[in-house]
Amino acid sequence: IEDQKAAKTIAFVIMPNHVHWLIQLGNEKSLSDVIKSFKGRCSKTIRDRLGVQKLWQRNYYDHMIRNEDDLLNNARYIIANPLRAKIVDKVASYPYWDCIYIK
Repeated sequence: IEDQKAAKTIAFVIMPNHVHWLIQLGNEKSLSDVIKSFKGRCSKTIRDRLGVQKLWQRNYYDHMIRNEDDLLNNARYIIANPLRAKIVDKVASYPYWDCIYIK
């Protein structure tokens, strides 16, 4: 999706039963097109490797970022998800996340 310049990832976290993904859309595709492509690629990979047939719920939740404070707050919320779920005590201990603001 990034190679096609459809979207740029700002932050993400893969949780045991859901994904949070903060993106900046490119100029070519709509949000629904990007999500459809993402879900389709993930579904095919998981189906081929693990045989799981149903991976995603039908819909998704979206939120338009209104300003830089909103952007940073959402990025923080996303990467802190494993902490709130009590999966880890430190974000750095959880391997399935990334954020362009934290390196």
